[in-house]
Amino acid sequence: MKIYEVTSNKSDYMDILLIGDEDESMVSKYIEQSEIFILYDNDMLISICAVEKINSETVEIKNIATYPEYQNKGYASKLLDFICNKYKTKYKKLILGTGENEKTLNFYKKRGFTETHIIKNFFTDNYSHPIIENGKLLTDMIYLKKDL
Repeated sequence: MKIYEVTSNKSDYMDILLIGDEDESMVSKYIEQSEIFILYDNDMLISICAVEKINSETVEIKNIATYPEYQNKGYASKLLDFICNKYKTKYKKLILGTGENEKTLNFYKKRGFTETHIIKNFFTDNYSHPIIENGKLLTDMIYLKKDL
């Protein structure tokens, strides 16, 4: 398993980024200013993570995604561990926003994230189409943070 940083042609990874964020126009808003990391296993692209610097103390995961056939096998956890280790020497806090999906929220909480606030109607106000996860229409964005 290897993790690489993508420094050019970031839009070449749009297909996997759209697994984590279904709206290409939303991904386009952060992809270029984000640091992009890709996880390969046996020369196969498995997972991706986009991280944006917010200020001198905080970085935000804008997108983390794994191809469906490789989900629930620990790849996203490995990538998240890498991200935490990479940024802990320069930053104090890692934040992210996600939908009201219990499985996703539990994934982050098991890894030390805690809920901080909710942005009401984020998905309905900012996406051109309904976002449905695990059969549930997402409306609010839940923000979580982890001290690094």
